[in-house]
Amino acid sequence: MFPEVLAQSGQQITHVDAKTSGALLKSRVVKAESIQPEGAAPGAKAYVHFNGPTEQLAALASGLVTLEPGAQPHPPHRHPEEEIMIVGEGTGEFFIDGVTAQVKTGDMVFAEANVLHGVKNTGETRMTFYFIKLMGKHAS
Repeated sequence: MFPEVLAQSGQQITHVDAKTSGALLKSRVVKAESIQPEGAAPGAKAYVHFNGPTEQLAALASGLVTLEPGAQPHPPHRHPEEEIMIVGEGTGEFFIDGVTAQVKTGDMVFAEANVLHGVKNTGETRMTFYFIKLMGKHAS
């Protein structure tokens, strides 16, 4: 499912849509304490550091997501941007294109554009993962 379909279904989700419009992102430091959490999924909070177009990309979105034990931000979904996710703490599982893999601190995940993927905290402590979504100017 696409995020907009999930939102229309009334299901509580935590998802960051990469912005393709607005002012170009500029080089800067974003302090974690200056960011407010986003999202409605129970036990799932997203903290967005950067989100918008750049000189070379149609969209770049990055930040971190915290998941309490048993939480997932949304069911598996797909989107037009490529995504890299890095597990910063905890354990869980990522579902990518029909395959589920167990992950732990330091593991990294890559999801190609439009590939079905999702994440769930299967551990007993909070899981944090960092995400970077990238969309080229000629992507569709």
